[in-house]
Amino acid sequence: MFDSPLSASAYEVLGVAPDVDDEALRRAYRLRLRQTHPDTGGDAAEFIRVQRAWEFVGTPEARAAYDRGRGSDAAPAPDDWHVRSTPTDTRPRARSYGHPGGWLRQRYLELIREWAGRGQDLPDPYAPEVVRAAPVELRHMLADALAEEATARTIAGLGIGFTVWHDVAVGEHPEHKLDHVVLSPSGLYGVMSADFGGEARFRRGEIIGAAVGGDAPVASLLGRMRAVARAAHVRFSGAIVVLPDDDLMQPVTHLGTVKGLPVAVVRRSVLGHLLRAGIPGTRDIGGNELFDVRTRLQQTIRFV
Repeated sequence: MFDSPLSASAYEVLGVAPDVDDEALRRAYRLRLRQTHPDTGGDAAEFIRVQRAWEFVGTPEARAAYDRGRGSDAAPAPDDWHVRSTPTDTRPRARSYGHPGGWLRQRYLELIREWAGRGQDLPDPYAPEVVRAAPVELRHMLADALAEEATARTIAGLGIGFTVWHDVAVGEHPEHKLDHVVLSPSGLYGVMSADFGGEARFRRGEIIGAAVGGDAPVASLLGRMRAVARAAHVRFSGAIVVLPDDDLMQPVTHLGTVKGLPVAVVRRSVLGHLLRAGIPGTRDIGGNELFDVRTRLQQTIRFV
């Protein structure tokens, strides 16, 4: 719940300042419970958020741990915003090229130092108090970098039958990159990893919602895939948008065929299953064709 740079803090959910005393915090919690309770016309999801926030700061011990930046055992800690180390794993990994989330992390570090430190080095640009105070555009950068890294970890564990290229350059502007190109026996996919910071909804083959704003994520993804397909002379099987589990009402939402390609929006936790099984309606790739497609992409793809 509080593991994304775009998530509201426990104090924000309860409607108080971080330095409020314990008694005022308890009063705020009770007030927010009454305001959000479904039996009195409140929103059930918000009611759950209030209860969850109280778990983080409702006792002196839990609050002290939360304020130190560790959170509780029930959720990823704020210092998971740093690059995570990967445990030693001897199983065969997917072939992987490029640096997932690398360009966004670099831009975040450049801009956060400019914003908070006037160009000078910060002791910790990922410190929770720095991230939460940063402009929303910078928090979006970090959230999307983390999303790309999470997708990369999932794909890496799918095995040697998969090949993935991360941070693929499209045109001259790095921000127009394609997050991931994934080649598997179930097809060739363009993948976008995102964290909008709120629930995603759908209309006419596009992702909408307050958190998405005026952007058109699916249209952007398909446009970048077309550029890669033209350059490498390959055909994509489908497009996938990966979002945090809490931002989707169901594990997989099929948007149908958009501009000639099937599109699916998937919870992060079920991405591996979808890539193994393939999007319904796509054609499997195997044998000599898989080798040919991999060779074309390897010879063509550039990285940001």
